[in-house]
Amino acid sequence: MTAVVAEDQALLRVGIVRILAAGGIDVVEAVEDGPSLTAALARDDVDIAIVDVRLPPTRTAEGLQAAIDARRARGQAHRRPRSGSGPTPGPGPLPVLVLVLVLSQWVEPLYARDLLASGGGAVGYLLKDRVADVDEFLAAVRRVASGGTVLDHEVVARLVSRREQPLDRLTGREREVLTLMAEGRSNTAIAARLVITEKAVGKHTNSIFTKLDLPPAADDNRRVLAVLAWLNGTDLPRRPPPG
Repeated sequence: MTAVVAEDQALLRVGIVRILAAGGIDVVEAVEDGPSLTAALARDDVDIAIVDVRLPPTRTAEGLQAAIDARRARGQAHRRPRSGSGPTPGPGPLPVLVLVLVLSQWVEPLYARDLLASGGGAVGYLLKDRVADVDEFLAAVRRVASGGTVLDHEVVARLVSRREQPLDRLTGREREVLTLMAEGRSNTAIAARLVITEKAVGKHTNSIFTKLDLPPAADDNRRVLAVLAWLNGTDLPRRPPPG
């Protein structure tokens, strides 16, 4: 796996690079500002980007925006027909979208929502403090690399306190499952945390999808859509099940 790291604090940037290298991840570029990140993400050999939300020169949301733009650009390039041939075939060994793990100093649910709304899953949002726990950080990187979605538990806690009413169709247990789902945990990990069976987790998950009007569909990742509905604080539009 190859990675780009974008972090304006030199010591943290070097530390992240070393952690990734120790975890068997090849860092092809480590940059410190928005324009450099945009250039690095234009490479076709980048699998995952670990980026700070706020980068020079403006220190607003340049890191986040560059990552979202790169995801959209790769998705468009993947769909574009090749010269002299038909439409580009389905996804190859490289991910269609740039996988993104965002690091932030602050709990900003809006950033998490924007990242998830970029579509396709394989994204994460962690507070920078999590980098200090090397195993936890590398586990988050690998979850995103495998196509999962990871949200910092402090972001999740903020969302629970702010977004209760729109999803009040869910039971208390279903909220617990959705909370752990938002943190990027698999059904196996959720079962272990809640001390229930994987079969029970599956039943709760299906109930969540049903209550959020998310019927099976080949083009949607329902786990991502469920978390996105929660982030938005509203139910998704009702869709008929596929015929």
